[in-house]
Amino acid sequence: MFEGFSLADVGLETGVTLRVRSGGSGPPLLMLHGNPQTHAMWHRVAPRLAERFTVICPDLRGYGGSSKPSASADHAAYAKRAMAADMVALMRSLGHDRFLLAGHDRGGRVAHRLCLDHPEAVEKAALLDIIPTLEHFERTDMEFAMGYYHWFFLAQPAPFPETMIAADPRFWLLSHSGKHGVPPDFFSPEALADYLAALDHPGTITAICEDYRAAATIDLVHDRESRAAGTRITAPLAVLWGSKGRVGGWYDVPAIWQGYATDLRLAEAVPSGHYLAEEAPEAVLDAFTRFFG
Repeated sequence: MFEGFSLADVGLETGVTLRVRSGGSGPPLLMLHGNPQTHAMWHRVAPRLAERFTVICPDLRGYGGSSKPSASADHAAYAKRAMAADMVALMRSLGHDRFLLAGHDRGGRVAHRLCLDHPEAVEKAALLDIIPTLEHFERTDMEFAMGYYHWFFLAQPAPFPETMIAADPRFWLLSHSGKHGVPPDFFSPEALADYLAALDHPGTITAICEDYRAAATIDLVHDRESRAAGTRITAPLAVLWGSKGRVGGWYDVPAIWQGYATDLRLAEAVPSGHYLAEEAPEAVLDAFTRFFG
């Protein structure tokens, strides 16, 4: 995976160290992964994008080989605001004050907050298979609660979800992403090995739970403050979703994002489930090429 890319641990002024994969040349493109994955989720698209962009793929704080700050009562260390600040610090440390941005799943939520808190840094942004966190919670019904049960399970107070997951991390990861502990056929063996290895790192399981606890608490505070202030994404925005997944089936994705962005330029379904970049890499590459230029 990632032929021609380098791998490094990068210490940041925010106090964390991120595992970062980078390669290519051209305009900088920051790509943020989702849960329960690592930056390895981009392995089918990043090398092709590196032909025209400088591609930077970090592990989010708490995930993969990156630092895992201690849990706290307010979950602030895993607020999307803190994660977004990491990414701005990372890109500045690499010499990029302004950059292209793509985020999937949890990485998409970090990217959303980054666009709101640091609009000067984002040239264009692409968000994959999400609607805003606030919209999910405010629209919650039985179908969402059953389909996204992990949002509510992982957000339960410690150590309940941590204890359950630690009993069999592999089964949890594969049940979360596949079916009954069987890996999905679109996960490459190398990427899956990286996802599983990350769960063995001390603190990863707690960090994942803290990420979801933050989403259900402090992130909502920040999101409501932004909405009340009329703060929207001002960078040109693309939103993609899996045509076989839940997000597009449940919601009018473009209509929702129109309320959160001033310049929605691309909105389209990709022939996949939730894991767009691994299930349908050619379609993602096509959309990114058209959008990022």
